[in-house]
Amino acid sequence: MKKIISYPLSLLFCFLFLCIICLFEVIQFICFNVFGYKAHKYSVDLLSISLLKILLVIITTAEVEFKGELPEGKPLIFVSNHQGLYDIIGITWFLRKYHPKFVSKIELGKGIPSVSYNLNHGGSVLIDRKDPKQALPALKKLAEYIEATNRSAVIFPEGTRSRNGVPGTFASSGLKVLCKYAPNAWVVPVTINNSWKIFRYGSFPLGIGSHLKFTIHPPIEAKGCDYNTLFEKTEKAIVEEIVGNK
Repeated sequence: MKKIISYPLSLLFCFLFLCIICLFEVIQFICFNVFGYKAHKYSVDLLSISLLKILLVIITTAEVEFKGELPEGKPLIFVSNHQGLYDIIGITWFLRKYHPKFVSKIELGKGIPSVSYNLNHGGSVLIDRKDPKQALPALKKLAEYIEATNRSAVIFPEGTRSRNGVPGTFASSGLKVLCKYAPNAWVVPVTINNSWKIFRYGSFPLGIGSHLKFTIHPPIEAKGCDYNTLFEKTEKAIVEEIVGNK
């Protein structure tokens, strides 16, 4: 029954989604090229909250829970499980205070209005997963950027999204590079629940009646912490909070 109801709601949602990302493609271009970084950042924040609000069309909501205070004036590395497109949208809005920059696959860098523009011009880095040699300097550049600006990086160590909410294998190499070149960073585990349910049937129709939750765990100072211990603690914090994985 839910799937039948989702067809008309999904059509409306997709129409609104397309309108918003096409509109903000233009808005981002103007903000970035005429007014600079701050205006572009503000336009991306507005884009994100707009895309979160239209989740109501498919009877879906999203919330964030902070389980600890995040340090001020320090570079942060958010490490999260990955379930779908709305992971990026939610993190961009809920963690906007920290200017999140993403480690994203290179395929997202073209062809998607607003999303591709922001990834290419907002400070994020695009990784070719088939070319490890390209990934290292890109990660190094991002780490040096957050170290210098006290902003934040976001990395999904699974590499690809889970289609059923069950977490995949976490790769440690990307986080290790970020920690090496941003030595003053704090690592913040993030658990995302239920965003996979939006695409439970594939691209269309969309799943309805879900509640997305972003859990921001207490930060871990990377300096002085053995990397293997740091990675294990980070992965454990993320995985233990995934619904159905306890």
